[in-house]
Amino acid sequence: MNQSSLRILVIRNDKLGDFMLAWPALALLRASLPQAHIAVLVPAYTASLAEICPSIHSVIIDPKKQGDWRNGRALAKLLRPYGFDAVISLFSRFDTGLAVWSAGIPYRLAPATKLAQVFYNHRAKQRRSESAKPEYEYNLDLARVFLHDHGFDPAPLPAAPYLRFDESEMHALEQQFRHTHGIAAGRRLIFVHPGHGGSAGNLSLAQFAKLIHGLHSHGGHQVVLTAGPGEESQARELAALLNGVPHCVYISRDGLVKFARHLQFCDVFISGSTGPLHIAGALNCRTAAFYPRRRSSTALRWQTVNAADRRLAFEPPAGSGESDMQAVDVTSAAVEISEKYLQ
Repeated sequence: MNQSSLRILVIRNDKLGDFMLAWPALALLRASLPQAHIAVLVPAYTASLAEICPSIHSVIIDPKKQGDWRNGRALAKLLRPYGFDAVISLFSRFDTGLAVWSAGIPYRLAPATKLAQVFYNHRAKQRRSESAKPEYEYNLDLARVFLHDHGFDPAPLPAAPYLRFDESEMHALEQQFRHTHGIAAGRRLIFVHPGHGGSAGNLSLAQFAKLIHGLHSHGGHQVVLTAGPGEESQARELAALLNGVPHCVYISRDGLVKFARHLQFCDVFISGSTGPLHIAGALNCRTAAFYPRRRSSTALRWQTVNAADRRLAFEPPAGSGESDMQAVDVTSAAVEISEKYLQ
């Protein structure tokens, strides 16, 4: 097939973090098929990030109608005019499976899981529930299956960052941010995001406070507590526990893209396993993340996509409950973060 006429739909219409972990697969498709048209299907709340992804040509928003059958029919009607040649569904759902089948997309690829696989004529066995490798690797595997099936050689995988903003604009934004919050030039910025939107557990505010106090003993930095919609009270409560630690609170009220722009100039980003963590990973920020040991939520399964030397992961020790985040040794974590990032 001539790649210049190839129209591909990639589906990742669930949570923010899941979508960010699709960016390496999208980058691989773009590098391998520079002339093909790549579209994505996403929910409305991640669409703004999809629109700035350099690997994507067009963005389709899932209508999210109530009920699988109703949404599947609405989505099929939405997709038909695009004339897609192929769909790669990175996450298998009944409504989207019904939609791409009903829309008559000739090549339909998805993981061989759940009832939704009946709508696809190409399937890849992945066993993601075993969490044997990172989620983004499972996505890459599907992209490679697609390329193989169509006779295209995969390009070398592009390295992080997968998202990047203009450096001069980011320098100006950082200067404005420092002026607004009274932060001296030269002080490193440690962003801490205590909220979380996924299913994984997280540290308590008391643990975050203990971690931040531990980092403070190394000095020379400013803590920035970040919060999105509905998370402001958490950030304010944590701020009240930081007596003696230079800190400020940044409430993101202007959407995900503006939030991502701020993350690009942080020196370290710390959080639980959540969407903002994976934005930071796509930006190739230095990250430190806290995960439960539950099989579906491990540090390996939800590993960030930044370079290996720019990520740290912490989880409860062996012998503790798989979701017992209170067992995480935040004192030791503070030492490790300081030694790796703040020396």
